[in-house]
Amino acid sequence: MSVSARVNMPALGGGEWLNSRPLGHAELAGHVVVVNFWTLTCINWLRQDPYVRAWSRAYRDDGLIVVGVHTPEFSFEHELHRVRQATIERGVDYPVRLDNDYVIWSAFHNHYWPALYFVDADGVIRDHHFGEGRYEQSERVIQQLLGVEREFVSVTGLGVETEADWAHLRTPETYLGYGRGEHFASPGRVGFDEQRTYGLPPQVRLGTWALSGLWTIGPEKVVLGKAGGSITYRFHARDAHLVLARDAREPIPFRVLLDGEAPGPAHGVDVDEDGNGLLWDDRLYQLVRQRDEVRARTLEITFLEPGAEAYVFTFG
Repeated sequence: MSVSARVNMPALGGGEWLNSRPLGHAELAGHVVVVNFWTLTCINWLRQDPYVRAWSRAYRDDGLIVVGVHTPEFSFEHELHRVRQATIERGVDYPVRLDNDYVIWSAFHNHYWPALYFVDADGVIRDHHFGEGRYEQSERVIQQLLGVEREFVSVTGLGVETEADWAHLRTPETYLGYGRGEHFASPGRVGFDEQRTYGLPPQVRLGTWALSGLWTIGPEKVVLGKAGGSITYRFHARDAHLVLARDAREPIPFRVLLDGEAPGPAHGVDVDEDGNGLLWDDRLYQLVRQRDEVRARTLEITFLEPGAEAYVFTFG
């Protein structure tokens, strides 16, 4: 266990809870607690959560309580019904504390999604881990705090929860809004918070992206103003994801091309072999999963109606 100083777990408070009544110090006293900071569109949390779910179920009868703290990254993630929907879709049956104002986040001095804090039965934080991985060591910490010893749980992530292909992952996450955006390749002047027509450069280089059509670049997202606009990204990874939302009443159809052609067997779970998809909910969409050789590809996503909002590309 890596935390040497005695640090008591901050109070989780009343606030809004899912899957549970509010859990304060009295309700958690005498229990080993794992606190998991997450946000519903984070690909790193999506790939970690199968383990957290499995630990909750495997050690619940031994006295473990897992508490998910949902601290939103993007504006639409503040909405209660979206968090509730995410818990249902992901099978999150452990208690979830909503932290829209970053009160719990700040009390823990946390800076990461996902983050795990391991708390003993006396309420002392005994270990922590930021990001994916280290699953066996984390489960060993849980066993030590509970005073049990058994085989580790068996976990297989499916769909977007599948572990990343780290050996071939060469493209980092890329934000599209001007607040954190970088590597934008469309030629000409960039307009912030105003509609502007953009076009593609002669070549979209690896690790860069470009817009085509009428778009508004805002602080956390780009928003399409006219049907037929597209985003192009040159990447190197097995999987390509894009966090999408819609400022439109009806779902927005889109089409994905890889190197100018339909993706075929390289389509992601939210796209068919012909590259067709539907933006109907605000969440992370898996656009590409290369099933054979992983190599650099040019992804183009075109939206057939206005109102599409794109936030961040992530890869796996």
